[in-house]
Amino acid sequence: MQTLYSKMYIALLICLGLVLANVVVGVYAERKVSAFMQDRLGPMEVGKYGLLQVIADLVKLLQKEDIVPALANKRLFLMAPCVIFVAIFAGFAVLPLGPSEYLQGSQTDVGLFYLLAVVSIDIIGILMAGWASNNKYSLFGAMRSVAQIVSYEVPLGLTVICVAMISQSLNLQEISLQQGIYTEETNYLFGLKFLAIDVSKIGGFLTWNIVRVPFFFPIYIIFFIATLAESNRAPFDLPEAESELVGGFHTEYSGMRWALVFLSEYGMMLLVSILGAILFLGGWNTPFPNIGFLKLADWTSGEPNTWSGAIWGFFWLIAKAYTGIFIQMWIRWTFPRLRVDQLMYLTWKVLTPFAILGIFLSAIWRLLM
Repeated sequence: MQTLYSKMYIALLICLGLVLANVVVGVYAERKVSAFMQDRLGPMEVGKYGLLQVIADLVKLLQKEDIVPALANKRLFLMAPCVIFVAIFAGFAVLPLGPSEYLQGSQTDVGLFYLLAVVSIDIIGILMAGWASNNKYSLFGAMRSVAQIVSYEVPLGLTVICVAMISQSLNLQEISLQQGIYTEETNYLFGLKFLAIDVSKIGGFLTWNIVRVPFFFPIYIIFFIATLAESNRAPFDLPEAESELVGGFHTEYSGMRWALVFLSEYGMMLLVSILGAILFLGGWNTPFPNIGFLKLADWTSGEPNTWSGAIWGFFWLIAKAYTGIFIQMWIRWTFPRLRVDQLMYLTWKVLTPFAILGIFLSAIWRLLM
């Protein structure tokens, strides 16, 4: 029992450290990426290459007064940022960050279902923040956010169901294992049995879901667009539209409570990027295949439940996740914000019908292939 508790504490500390470190790296990276896109330098003055700018911002936020509006519902106003953060942080409990027992999450058989369910709770926190602020702009931002997140959870859930149907599992670690050289199943090239080309021990990107099920590429695009909306990232940043609502549902927040909302947004970016990597991009498995005598997959994977396996697995998963985060940032500084009618048209008349078609194709693929 003590060993179990020690593993839980280690996993909790790893997840908390990952979320906090992600904010520091994410904020600095976003400033540099946006500066690069706009041919600027970005932060340069505080520390070498502006590396200490995020630390300076954190010190500033710690010193700011925690203001509560006089006419706000104080209890709900103070609780809302905590509800948002806890809902998102709880989602990391089931994420397998590597093949090691210390990094594989809770290993529950319904991990995927739990993740989608618990992350949805942040809608309650967002609505609490907007309504309790007693500010009409905050309330508008909260209502926009709830409408947006609820709408885009439909295509998001449908794409996740596609992966569950092909993998025949809701266990995220099992889904990860199926996409590498340690799987007990037979993976055929592009999932086509009639080709009779077994790539199970070749591994690499050839066993990723996005390759072994060819129509998963457009499914992943739908998943990625839906996660942008779930994270309130541009061009789906209507809930925080500075030009219309000042700051959206968190307009009235200051100091560390505002920082907690900001922390939650970057935590959500990391969460959905890791989830996308697990479901479609091989999880913690290496992208390099075994080619003849070059055992690249063996050399860059490491055995499960070993330190080498833990290090390699964590490295590949984080590399894939941050590639997704970089694309999220790239999109933010490239595309203009959508109108509300365009937002709803995209989810209900474009993404959802194609996601339903994906479920139909997944059922046929599972039966025939």
